[in-house]
Amino acid sequence: MQTPSVIKTSVCAVVVSLLLGAPVHAELSCSGYGRHAVQTVQKLPTVTLGGTVVPFREVTFRAELPGRVNYIAGEEGSAFAKDDILVALDEEELRAQHSAAVADLRNAEAEMRNAQVMYSRELWNPQSAPVNKAPGGMGMPSMFDQFMTTYMQGMARQNHPWVDRYADIYSFGTRIEQARNAHIRAQSQLRQIEAKLRDARSIAPFNGMIIRKHAEEGDTVQPGQPLLEFADLSLLQIEVDVPARLMYQSLRVDDRVDAKLDIGYRPVPARVAQIFPMADRQRHTVKVKFDLHPEAPAAPGMYAEVMVPDPKAVVGEVLVIPTAAIIQQGDQPMVRIVSNETKSGVGEEKGDLQLVRLGEYVDQSHISVLSGLRAGDCIHVPSNVAPNQGGRRGYY
Repeated sequence: MQTPSVIKTSVCAVVVSLLLGAPVHAELSCSGYGRHAVQTVQKLPTVTLGGTVVPFREVTFRAELPGRVNYIAGEEGSAFAKDDILVALDEEELRAQHSAAVADLRNAEAEMRNAQVMYSRELWNPQSAPVNKAPGGMGMPSMFDQFMTTYMQGMARQNHPWVDRYADIYSFGTRIEQARNAHIRAQSQLRQIEAKLRDARSIAPFNGMIIRKHAEEGDTVQPGQPLLEFADLSLLQIEVDVPARLMYQSLRVDDRVDAKLDIGYRPVPARVAQIFPMADRQRHTVKVKFDLHPEAPAAPGMYAEVMVPDPKAVVGEVLVIPTAAIIQQGDQPMVRIVSNETKSGVGEEKGDLQLVRLGEYVDQSHISVLSGLRAGDCIHVPSNVAPNQGGRRGYY
């Protein structure tokens, strides 16, 4: 069973009036199939500000080492997951330095073990003891000379064996400390080279897409030279510079506003995502980011407009009609005005064409009229094109 058009138009009028917070002033005499009364609604005062569509997150990879580009993962528009390798530079020289650093580390470990062994030998089998300095065989004269010399020096307090013992042990302990420091230095050099090897590769920090390339495979790059730009396009935002007078009275985080894109130029919902804490010192504007609907027909770099509420402006009234009632005659929009005396019939299009001047879209299915109509005029709405009362407005 098909719902009469008069019921549909009445429901549309109520929806628009509730959306804008104003009562509907419709002519009760405009009734019949396919007829709609031009309505007057209150429009909240807004200021239209231009901005740019930007990705939710964007990074620019730059070369951190000089070298040749060996690998680029894809072209513009290629999507990659987190931790995927996007760009790789030549690593042959770094690999050679890494091998040399590994060899130096092993030598330092060997020196440290040798120093520990020598210290243990000096501790348990002192090489500075007189018995270890005695010549082999039947060196009796030499042994007698060492005995008498050591005894006489001890009597004269010219020789202190315990001091020599302490000095020898301390010397071997110093060798252990030097070997340990050499081992730490070799480890640091190895970590430094491994860090350079990591810097030779650009890894995706999040799921995203390549939006611009600045280098190709085989190019020679220097530190600081841009390689590519990577962005997260799962959520797009509009970046707008808002005058300071409109900021702290009309905008808060999570507020909902209407935005317009180049495609279709119809209002789409937007949400205040971020308000920068400081205004620009030259332009005296505050940067604000608005989240767009995930299904909004937008791309980074597009021009967009945001309607920001103006609390100091006077509330005005506008005429609103369904977009289905508009008849395009070339580039001129028209509507068909139906008199109250004309009988309505299913599928009939009667009435006179009237040129109108259109304003901004009120929602997905209604548009404002600047001139050409008066409140209460009856217009014809084709029954095969019903106004869209879809529910995308409820996303935010």
